Amino acid sequence: MAGNSSRRGAIRKSGTKKGQVVGSGGQRRRGLEGRGATPPAEMRTKHPAAKRARAAAKAADRHPGGGRGGAPRKGTDGPENVLGRNPVLECLRAGVPATALYVAVGTENDDRLSESVQIAADAGISILEVPRTDLDRMSANGLHQGVALQVPPFRYAHPDDLIAAAREHHEAPLLVALDNITDPRNLGAVVRSVAAFGGHGVVIPQRRSAAVTAVAWRTSAGAAARLPIAQATNLTRTLKDWAAKGVQVVGLDAGGDTTLDEYDGTGPVVIVVGSEGKGLSRLVRETCDTILSIPMAGPVESLNASVAAGVVLADIARQRRS
Repeated sequence: MAGNSSRRGAIRKSGTKKGQVVGSGGQRRRGLEGRGATPPAEMRTKHPAAKRARAAAKAADRHPGGGRGGAPRKGTDGPENVLGRNPVLECLRAGVPATALYVAVGTENDDRLSESVQIAADAGISILEVPRTDLDRMSANGLHQGVALQVPPFRYAHPDDLIAAAREHHEAPLLVALDNITDPRNLGAVVRSVAAFGGHGVVIPQRRSAAVTAVAWRTSAGAAARLPIAQATNLTRTLKDWAAKGVQVVGLDAGGDTTLDEYDGTGPVVIVVGSEGKGLSRLVRETCDTILSIPMAGPVESLNASVAAGVVLADIARQRRS
């Protein structure tokens, strides 16, 4: 009997692992509970989409003027997240294309939020209620006010498509190229002017330039949906290609050798607009056939880039109507 007892003890001892606890006693109940809907890819910290979103946010910090209200400058293939009640509502009112409206759980309602939800619902935009921490991850400072709008990447045209579209309508191309324009509000305002005065498109450099973000789209008052906007890998090369196809390259500068009063803009032309501070870059300036100035009265030395573009486009449109 003693031998059998010792064997049973050995079996019990060998079958019991060190530190084993029988039953969880409810300790793992929380881990078994549901955690709600799976958040979007860009909200999951280890997902590649989230890494792209963080990279875009860092790029926005390095290039001020790339957005407002928490909207990062878009330079990646990932979506843009517009944060804050006023920016979100303005985007929705302007018809900025969006794929989702995020509202944090427990967010206090007001007229702006109610209108945003209504516009999104009418437009068929997905409305998702998410934990507030998910919106915190979208914003570096947490100033999202419980709401965010996801905007997909803008689809740019090819520079050659702009001239082709003009010639399909049997019209002399009227184009605008932007050089050193880094403020998306200026970009949006130029797009709006080009559309208003019968232009055929806008081209921007792929690097060191404002992109078509929600801010630019909103400033364009929806013109970005109707007017082709192209990105050029190398702006100087694109301008040379256009010049070889018979398009006159005209740069705007306060010290130009030709005034707007003297210029004939009825032929194929691309107006190149530089920034108010830097003006035209050296290579772009050397590519221009003509440097055009706007006659001004008084001590004002220069105009804002978008205003200057609007003045020249209005005069060329007048000439083409005559």
